[in-house]
Amino acid sequence: MGKMSPSVRSLVSTSLIRKPPSLSPNQSPSHKPHNSQTHLTRKTPPQNSGKTQLQLQLQTQTKNPFTSPNLSDAKRVFNSIATATKTPLDLRVHNALLQSYAAISTVNDSIALFNHMIKTQPAFSPDRSTYHILLAQSCTVPDQTLQSVHQVLNFMLNNGFHPDKVTTDIAVRSLCLAGHVDEAVQVMKQMSLKNAVPDTYTYNFLVKCLCKSRVLSTVKEFIDDMRKSFDLKPDLVTYTIMIDNVANSKNLREASRLVKELDKEGFKPDCYVYNTIMKGYCMLSKGNEVVQVLKDMQENGVEPDLVTYNTLIFGLSKCGRVMEAKKYLRIMVDMGHFPNEVTYTSLMNGLCRKGDALGAVALLEEMQAQGCSPNECTYNTLLHGLCKGRLLEKGLELYGLMKKDGMKLDTASYSTLVRTLCRAGRVADAYGVFDYAVESKSLTNVSAYLTLESTVKQLKKARP
Repeated sequence: MGKMSPSVRSLVSTSLIRKPPSLSPNQSPSHKPHNSQTHLTRKTPPQNSGKTQLQLQLQTQTKNPFTSPNLSDAKRVFNSIATATKTPLDLRVHNALLQSYAAISTVNDSIALFNHMIKTQPAFSPDRSTYHILLAQSCTVPDQTLQSVHQVLNFMLNNGFHPDKVTTDIAVRSLCLAGHVDEAVQVMKQMSLKNAVPDTYTYNFLVKCLCKSRVLSTVKEFIDDMRKSFDLKPDLVTYTIMIDNVANSKNLREASRLVKELDKEGFKPDCYVYNTIMKGYCMLSKGNEVVQVLKDMQENGVEPDLVTYNTLIFGLSKCGRVMEAKKYLRIMVDMGHFPNEVTYTSLMNGLCRKGDALGAVALLEEMQAQGCSPNECTYNTLLHGLCKGRLLEKGLELYGLMKKDGMKLDTASYSTLVRTLCRAGRVADAYGVFDYAVESKSLTNVSAYLTLESTVKQLKKARP
């Protein structure tokens, strides 16, 4: 847990850190215990309950057996499959075949194959799930009149299957996934009038899709309409979705208003809601407001979690209040939350922003001594900070560790390292970094080369 690799130790124990703390003793790597019975016990093949091997393969195969959308060809394929089996095809196989054909055909042809299955296979008794396959297909048709959707719903009804909540859910999700959000709203309202009022999962799914693609006023109009017409009220998840949306768009005033509305509706904001608002203030680099959110949480009896403290430390570090962020690092430990790579990387980023790259590297040693392994983001943050702090040699040592471990360079650290190398007159090394960025798939050839080319041009212009 607390072990540090020799290469990292050399980076932090030379001129950067005078007195490195003692490390925990080496620990043997964990491994899975060997099961002595694994190679002695022969697995018994599962019973197929009277099904043929072909049926079992049909249920698990990924390749579409229908190679043509032509209905006549589809019927021949189905007939060949049906006659090749010794026992009648069960419902799951019929549904799998219908779904495979629906992926390449029109709704009318899928219904025709459906009728052909019933006619040629008397044992086939379709259930609601069979009709839902046709319904999902009809939702992919770009038709604002929803003619295909109504066609399938009427087809279900004529065959004795009334739409239910699951029917509504499939129609709404299929329409949204196809990009027809307005049509999904229309279908939900129509289905609600037919006593197929959606459950909260379907309702909140549609609210989330609306938040992503429509303005907030449209979302509120939908919520008010569903409340008045069908007594379907928003819950804590609904408000959380809206708060998350406005917070991500940096509209913190509206987010705060929604929290108050949430309280009026009788819901208590949970940790996720507060974390979402705190994240929004972090995006705006408002450290005082970030701390105030924490105080509001505690005053309302909501216990901060690891995400809360990580967000708080990130926001304060981003604002340059690293010492205050370190204070909360100690508090989170006292509260039983173990700092992770996100916590330490945020602090390193704050130290690097203040020009204290050496302090950031010292924090790396503390991080690993605590049994927390750095990730690519950690190394990229340090590399960027060392180069910006004109500690090129230490930056190259860290870059060597990243290469050794096959880590990728992000755009910022790559650009800074290339510029620093070129300014130091080490153009050949800069081209070496370019090669690694491309080989490791950190950056594309074009973006990596453009940065290198522009840096070299600027260097040539700067020289007399």
